[in-house]
Amino acid sequence: MSLLAFLVWMLLFDRNDIFSQYKHISELNTLKENKAYYKKDIEKINNDIKELSTDQNDLEKFAREKYLMKKDNEDVYVIVRQ
Repeated sequence: MSLLAFLVWMLLFDRNDIFSQYKHISELNTLKENKAYYKKDIEKINNDIKELSTDQNDLEKFAREKYLMKKDNEDVYVIVRQ
């Protein structure tokens, strides 16, 4: 009888009951997925930085596309797709 009461208490009423454990495990899985996503993103950014720091033409292309920079004798046209 006391064993049954102990099990019921541990599964339903304790601070670390089964519902809390499930919640923590699902949160941990979400955090692991986010970690993998951000690691890939950081790797991509590091590769971009390496490319931009070694090739002047890529740096100029990046500045023109991302920040709409231009030379003095050029015009920039921005096309917005909807």
